[in-house]
Amino acid sequence: MINMYEVNETNQMIEQENLDVRTITLGISLMDCIDGNLDRLNRKIYDKITAAARNLVETGREIEEEYGIPIVNKRISVTPIALVGGAACRTPEDFASVAETLDQAAHEVGVNFIGGYSALVSKGMTPADELLIRSIPQAMARTERVCSSVNVGSTKTGINMDAVKLMGEIVKQTAESTRDQNCMGCAKLVVFCNAPDDNPFMAGAFHGVTEADAIINVGVSGPGVVKHALEKVRGENFEVLCETIKKTAFKVTRVGQLVGREASRRLGIPFGILDLSLAPTPAVGDSVAEILEEIGLEAAGAPGTTAALALLNDQVKKGGVMASSYVGGLSGAFIPVSEDQGMINAVNAGALSLEKLEAMTCVCSVGLDMIAIPGSTSSSSISGIIADEMAIGMVNQKTTAVRLIPAVGKEVGDVIEFGGLLGRAPIMPVNRFSCEAFISRTGRIPAPIHSFKN
Repeated sequence: MINMYEVNETNQMIEQENLDVRTITLGISLMDCIDGNLDRLNRKIYDKITAAARNLVETGREIEEEYGIPIVNKRISVTPIALVGGAACRTPEDFASVAETLDQAAHEVGVNFIGGYSALVSKGMTPADELLIRSIPQAMARTERVCSSVNVGSTKTGINMDAVKLMGEIVKQTAESTRDQNCMGCAKLVVFCNAPDDNPFMAGAFHGVTEADAIINVGVSGPGVVKHALEKVRGENFEVLCETIKKTAFKVTRVGQLVGREASRRLGIPFGILDLSLAPTPAVGDSVAEILEEIGLEAAGAPGTTAALALLNDQVKKGGVMASSYVGGLSGAFIPVSEDQGMINAVNAGALSLEKLEAMTCVCSVGLDMIAIPGSTSSSSISGIIADEMAIGMVNQKTTAVRLIPAVGKEVGDVIEFGGLLGRAPIMPVNRFSCEAFISRTGRIPAPIHSFKN
């Protein structure tokens, strides 16, 4: 039973501490839409998405009003389109037409993003995979709500360096193709190692082939709640600190569990997983960096930052798994630069560099996220950054990702504005030394020795 104290406590978290359900994401399998005719394929995709998601946004609003819990986004993820479109798509242009269909369906049902314009190429690329990847710049330029992801590595298979090289070029091309939108296409494009099948967060969400025909996944977030709780134990020892984070994560996760179960019941779609990530926003007081400062750092990036983030990530997971039987997705702490005012402040103060962020990704939920770099950065340097991050994920058996924005026409010291949840990002310097000869090698980096567990 929930007592009145817990009700009041939850209300305070929502009203004063930025607690929200970041997203309800409806995963939809498009495997039964596969067709050798492009027109029929697009029609089947549109019809299935609009039928399956017709009540998603309305149901989310009803739950918001009934329970008083903010549900910021309602989203859709679909089967990786490289798999769905392979039979019909013969050119990048064909795949781009599927992206436009996804965008039209997203507009029709009213969701803010649809993910799954994706390819899974950790060991090699099929012709369809490569065509989809090469279509990403035009797909991102022509659509508003479509998000794209490419998984180029895993602990079991190693890193596909041909795909890494190609993705460096694609990121640059996507920035150029959307330069009149402040390079927004790159904010909707993420490169993964060990991508999970059930992630509800964009831009990396897709509906894995092991999933049911349709599933409800929920992402909940509350950096402000954690920071407020830690303010009450300032100066206490690590045991008290850890217990406070765990208890707070438990409470936050219970809110998401309630919303997920209720959405599942009303829509008649099975509940999949709850992602209990601390996902910041540009709002004041909703920052992971500020949690790290509350733990005892002068600024994110100071000595001790990686240890503090490791502690935070671990305790969030330990508290969250006790509150839901189906924790999944990414789950932990996100460190996107543009979406976290504390991170932006740390970059501007000179406390946080790209190299320190890379070290932090060893212990956070995802990786190098929403980082703006000079538009003049070479594609090989972008590929090198991707390769470094994929190696961290591969060796540490964790999900890592890269979402870089080469800001066309901007250099270090400038700022790029995205607005909304995507925020604004200072342009960060990139190491000026070349990795061209390394990236130009073909083939793949083998899986690490500890991947052999059969």
